[in-house]
Amino acid sequence: MTATVGAAAPAAVAQTPAAPKPPSADAFGRQPAIDGVSLSPDGKHIAALVSADGVDAHIAIWSTTAMDKPPYRIGCGQRSDCVGVDFVKNDRIAVTVRQLITVGSVKSHSFRFFTTDLEGKTWRNADGDLDQSAAASADVMDSLPKDPQNILVVIYERKSPNGSTIPDGGIYRLNLYTGSKSRIYQGSDKFFSSRMDYAKEVRARQSLEFENGNAYFVQWIRDSKGNWAEHFRWYPKEREESELIGFSRDPNIAYIRSNKGRDKAAIYEYDIDARKLGEIIFETKFFDARSAIRSGSAVDEGELLGFSYAGETSKVYWTDPALAALAKGAREALGVKTVPVQWTDIASGEKGKFSTADGFDAYISGWSDDRKYAIITKTGARQPDEYYLLTDGKLTLLGKTRPWLDTTTLGDTRLVEYPARDGLMIPGFLTTPRKEIYGAGPYPTIILPHGGPWARDYMNWDFSGWTQYFAARGYAVLQPQYRGSRGWGQKLWRAGDAEWGLKMQDDKDDGAKWLIAQGVAAPDRIAMHGYSYGGYAAMMASIRPNGIYQCAVAGAGVASLEKFRTQALGNRIQREYQRPSLAGLSPVDLVKDVSIPIFLYHGDRDTNVDEGESTRFVGGLKSAGKPYKFLSIPDMGHEANKWEAGQVAQVLTAIESYLVNDCGPGGL
Repeated sequence: MTATVGAAAPAAVAQTPAAPKPPSADAFGRQPAIDGVSLSPDGKHIAALVSADGVDAHIAIWSTTAMDKPPYRIGCGQRSDCVGVDFVKNDRIAVTVRQLITVGSVKSHSFRFFTTDLEGKTWRNADGDLDQSAAASADVMDSLPKDPQNILVVIYERKSPNGSTIPDGGIYRLNLYTGSKSRIYQGSDKFFSSRMDYAKEVRARQSLEFENGNAYFVQWIRDSKGNWAEHFRWYPKEREESELIGFSRDPNIAYIRSNKGRDKAAIYEYDIDARKLGEIIFETKFFDARSAIRSGSAVDEGELLGFSYAGETSKVYWTDPALAALAKGAREALGVKTVPVQWTDIASGEKGKFSTADGFDAYISGWSDDRKYAIITKTGARQPDEYYLLTDGKLTLLGKTRPWLDTTTLGDTRLVEYPARDGLMIPGFLTTPRKEIYGAGPYPTIILPHGGPWARDYMNWDFSGWTQYFAARGYAVLQPQYRGSRGWGQKLWRAGDAEWGLKMQDDKDDGAKWLIAQGVAAPDRIAMHGYSYGGYAAMMASIRPNGIYQCAVAGAGVASLEKFRTQALGNRIQREYQRPSLAGLSPVDLVKDVSIPIFLYHGDRDTNVDEGESTRFVGGLKSAGKPYKFLSIPDMGHEANKWEAGQVAQVLTAIESYLVNDCGPGGL
């Protein structure tokens, strides 16, 4: 296989005169030049979102037999911002657009679902009969590869003003050519996570039940006689889940992901009529298994192709020989190299090793039904995504997401782990500045806890710039996967229960101390920046009298655990799921103990964590006479898909300015 290819802010530390300038905030924050690449089932066309000015995105359509010609472009017009595109038939694409909505005093975002042809002549709104104030509309449930005209969509029919939906929407058969639709399954308030079998029958769903005041989840499955029955149940406080994740081509065999009786989730076959769990069909030694990948092709629909798991990146183990060969060949052609990682298992303490990509990796992100065409994505912690078309053993560059970004000043990222004060091993991702520019350290350092907290980081390109923007300016950045992080096994996940502001906070501080001991972090130049739960952690960092941090930066943080527990979590399912773990200290109750400067920022269209959480903490700071700054960002929501390009740059420059000018004596 051969590969073919079609003004900066002040630096944090002194650079040599010949050092290249780090990329600007705009270079990180612009709309990608190309994104969301999708391949038609027959392999004849490619669709993607493209942006020439870094602000507005359009749809581009290429013919794979004429890649030397420019793509056909389709605008979204009055449908507002295009944020997603995907093929649903050979000649039809599904388009997701984002709009700003205001319902009473609540400001939010709406995501609408359209379909159109490859020239954008006929647009159809799959949820056209819904209230335009809906915060979510429809999702493709099944493209029905053997049906030439129809797809199945799930439509969320009832919404609350804050954007939450009923657990399960109705499922409709939608004709892409006439726009007609008919309901085949009625959603309800009781059930959610509906799944269909190979015959397109709803065969699985979940419910939330209560027993003596304790919440538990039930996995319902419909057997071969058409009877619904409970097959598994699990309690959130026990954290042992057994969930149906799909059906095989045999209607009596399902795939179950479970961590019951084990630390890492594995995937099993399950005999529905016999109600019997079979042997493990996929597991990994150090990481959670995630899903069974099945074919969506009309040729071999439902065939098991491989498994995904949550490694240092989101990884795939291909069982399909053709896709395994494509993946291997693409990695070789793009020059992917691997390095060994020494690892101590968090649960068992057993030591071992595995390989990880060095600098960047490449993976299959789409393929045609006949496997003759594939989309390959090249990506890494210091490698903005690049998209390639693979056909006839040849890779052709479709485009780079950020061709304007000079990567020579970006930092090096590696997977690390360190012991917390109680001995629990904490994974992390450490990004350090380029030694040839900034020397061997120690460096000014940012501790960057992720949101969630039931989430985790991956060693991928960071759209927000929170790692590489600052590494390019001489900062080391540690992303601790503190206790309570999900995706590293049960022990780490459960260890965060009721430890908000307590042991969860210790893990971040212990990471900072570990970096000092390693000679990476300058002991008098450390700050914490976090967003969402990470914003909460930054608030708590400003309160703890440990002398580690010179300042804190809190984005969209939670100030009151009680208000967040009862009001902010989007629906009853989320509230009950996290209720056993969500306990600890509330920053707003301890604001008088703030001992370092703090900068807070929040979007005014945030429906996950209301802006009032930040302003409540700011009010306490003001009353207590504590040093602070606060930035309210108009029209910014909580999640990444509710951030506009200019908002990314605004956040980066605001944080940098604060670190340089206001973070302790002399800045960070």
